[in-house]
Amino acid sequence: MKPYILFFGLCCSGLIAQTQNATFSVYPTTFLETETITLTVSNINPAQWGIDDLYLWAWYFKNGTQEGDAPNNGTWDNSNELQKMTHNGDGSYSISFIPSVFFNDTNISQMGLLVKAKDGSGDKKTQDYLHYVGKVQISINTPSFSTVVVSSGGSLNISANMSTAGSTQVGDFNVYYNNTLITSGQGYPNYNYTLTNITQSGTLKIVGTPFGQSDSGDSSLEVIVAPSINVQSMPQALQDGIHYDPDDSSKATLILNAPEKDFVYVAGSFNNYNPTATYLMNKDPDSSYFWLELTNLIPQETYHYQYWVYDSDPVSDSPYVIKTADPYSTLVLSPFDDYYISDNSYPNIPAYPEGQDREVTLLQTAQAAYQWEIQNFQKPDQENLVIYEVLVRDFDENRTFQDLINRVNYFKELGINAIQLMPVMEFEGNESWGYNTAFHLALDKFYGTPDKLKELVDVFHQNGIAVILDLAINHAFGRAPGVRMWMTDSDNDGWGEPSSENPYFNSTPKHSYNVGSDFNHQQELTQTYTKRVIKHWIEEFKIDGFRWDLTKGFTQNCSSTDTGCTNSYQADRVAILKEYADYSWSLDADHYVIFEHLGEDIEEKEWADYRLDENKGIMLWGKMTDPYSQLAMGFGTNASISRMKSESRGFNGKRLIGYYESHDEERIMFKTINYGNSSQSSHNVSDLNIGLSRMSALGAVSLLIPGPKMIWHFGELGMENSIFTCSDGTYDNDGCKLDTKPQPQWVNNWLNQALRSQIYNDWNKIIELKKNNTVFRANSTISPYNNNNLLQRIYIWDDELLINELKNVIILANFDVVQQAVLADFPHTGTWYNLMNDGTINVSSTTQTITLDPGEYIIYGNQEASLSTKDNSLGNHIQLVENPAKEHILIDVGISSEYSLAWKLYNVSGVELKKGIHQKEKVLRINSPESSGLYFIVLHNPKSHQYTLVRVVIP
Repeated sequence: MKPYILFFGLCCSGLIAQTQNATFSVYPTTFLETETITLTVSNINPAQWGIDDLYLWAWYFKNGTQEGDAPNNGTWDNSNELQKMTHNGDGSYSISFIPSVFFNDTNISQMGLLVKAKDGSGDKKTQDYLHYVGKVQISINTPSFSTVVVSSGGSLNISANMSTAGSTQVGDFNVYYNNTLITSGQGYPNYNYTLTNITQSGTLKIVGTPFGQSDSGDSSLEVIVAPSINVQSMPQALQDGIHYDPDDSSKATLILNAPEKDFVYVAGSFNNYNPTATYLMNKDPDSSYFWLELTNLIPQETYHYQYWVYDSDPVSDSPYVIKTADPYSTLVLSPFDDYYISDNSYPNIPAYPEGQDREVTLLQTAQAAYQWEIQNFQKPDQENLVIYEVLVRDFDENRTFQDLINRVNYFKELGINAIQLMPVMEFEGNESWGYNTAFHLALDKFYGTPDKLKELVDVFHQNGIAVILDLAINHAFGRAPGVRMWMTDSDNDGWGEPSSENPYFNSTPKHSYNVGSDFNHQQELTQTYTKRVIKHWIEEFKIDGFRWDLTKGFTQNCSSTDTGCTNSYQADRVAILKEYADYSWSLDADHYVIFEHLGEDIEEKEWADYRLDENKGIMLWGKMTDPYSQLAMGFGTNASISRMKSESRGFNGKRLIGYYESHDEERIMFKTINYGNSSQSSHNVSDLNIGLSRMSALGAVSLLIPGPKMIWHFGELGMENSIFTCSDGTYDNDGCKLDTKPQPQWVNNWLNQALRSQIYNDWNKIIELKKNNTVFRANSTISPYNNNNLLQRIYIWDDELLINELKNVIILANFDVVQQAVLADFPHTGTWYNLMNDGTINVSSTTQTITLDPGEYIIYGNQEASLSTKDNSLGNHIQLVENPAKEHILIDVGISSEYSLAWKLYNVSGVELKKGIHQKEKVLRINSPESSGLYFIVLHNPKSHQYTLVRVVIP
């Protein structure tokens, strides 16, 4: 837009500067904003302003509203040289440009133009000139969708509007049906017509030409005449989706439940996506089911298909036709994602059919069955579970199921007995956490083939490890067939939200944590679908359990803004989730049922106690991130960990899955090194090495508390990368939470880094203690020492065990930054065993105190512990002869080692001071450093590749 100029003077020549009335022309006259145009100005005399050169000044409009100036105008008294016009030699001046580039914007409806002197002061300019951008446009307003359905012999009301950008036009209209002119008329600027007695499907096109112009525009829509449907009873005992004929591999029957829909075609590779009446689905007379038997299929050949679903009278803003994959697809091809899936992940993936839209379902008869090595896996007891949560995408560089298979020994050596895979069902995109699931029965091909997931389950079962899947069935997004088949699509772009007649989803969410479209689990179709999902993964993939995501959303009683309602007890939610648990147990009596819930204890208790007399019960996630973060960081405030046990929440049977890290929580090591207690230079918690040295103690006071526990991947190596780490390794707490993460644990070989390996090895032994000793399945109590949560004392006991068994365990840990004496409060005197290194202590008084260095922990038992059979020779017997040390650091190896031990001495900052080889002697002797302080000695056994960390104080 031009500036407002006040003029009240005379120019140097003595002439009054004035606005000139020039002639403007644009070629071509009508154009799109992306086309090159030439502006020519004639009947202008620059000498009148005492100049030779002319410059364009421009501004623009969007939808009739003035938007702004051209970005390269310059200033009114100094125009930009980029907008200098070319003198054509005949008294005219020209300039060429593309409007969208010139104005650096889109959806431009009109341009404002004038020509001026470089310094326009004194009103040295032409008059304003306005020109519309855009060619003639014909918009069919009614019907609002590009495809409509009418009954044979029916009629169709049509209304259209003619315009060029920013202006309605009056002109002539011609209406064609299948390229035959059927009527003509004039619009002012709207045109209305009723097409009657429609008996043949076809294309309706309206052509409009404004009065006085030769340019015209057109718009068209497809008209579908509803066919005559064959009403025939559906074969018995068939279920939704694909039914493969057990006796004839050239046949398959497709079943679709489509309430409120009029007819459905099956379009696929077997009819080149051009379905004839042969592929019109039959309608069951007693239900809303459609069905069709496919014949003449070639056994084992891969086919693909879609449903084309039609509605002749859709609800407001809903389309007449939807193209969608089968809601019960077990494998789909995607036009959005498959291009980015490598052969390394999914070899020989079928090509998506050219020219089609949305996902298509894969169909193949006579598929070869996977040959299972383990037919009947014996699952670990619920209360004894140590679950390892893993996102396949971020576990290793290839981001495939094969990565986990290749590293099964990593999991086995750690000692976990279950892995929990974040969602692997077909989700939108590839670089995802998977909670935007679109097809709950289909495997996401980005991670691998169905047989590869089965191999993963089989291999892990062979190694005693159960496999749990994360199930996100509280919600879905726009690609899900259950959303698409009954959606509103007011802008006709093919995407939408659930309509009022959707039999699966709520049109408005019924809880305050909603994402995507909200499943209505009180609807029969949703319950049927959910149970099929359960059945599919249990029976086809031998999945041992589900972790149900966002279970708070399974109610119909709340609103999207009422968090109080969502968090409070809801009977409908309790009942339907019990029903799903019952169904899971009907298929697999020992199936793990886990709810994320994180809600009120009363609701969780009802689930935890459900069918407990049958040794079932539902497990609940028990988030303990904040108090354990406080311990790791060295702060005692709000560090009570009492709610890590089921009993503190009123549960029986150890059904609480306690954890301090999960996929959705910030890494504790990130918090430790960024916000840890740095008040003591000798034990600066924010130092990475010091922070890592405290993680073993954190494992001791979490994993050993009776009941199932969970580890988020690489917590056992002290992963310090934030949850907000970007794919390039940078940090952004606003946009990178869901990014693919770097892989330092493998790239930098963390298992061969002493401090990280120490965590892994210590956690391994802690887990083995938990799994192999009955006492850790018993009653427990947790009590802080002197109300100082930095000094943790955990007493675990089982009075039903014999005196010569491990029946009493005391865990002591000092999370302070200075040395502390902890009141052990032993239940009796006598010999107590250090369960981590096989050392002993003679307790002469039950009030005996134990001195612990900062970050140090000890686990005492009344008897030695039972452990799995494995080489633990290094670490079981290591102990300092005296601590604090004197002139020499003396380490008792316990027994003479068959192999030499490598050792390194570090200061508190992780700087290596000395190293050497210990030659098969019982006692390792190292000269003490001259400076006092805390030091670490790392010993390495070359036979078992185990590391042991020893802390020593030099007074």
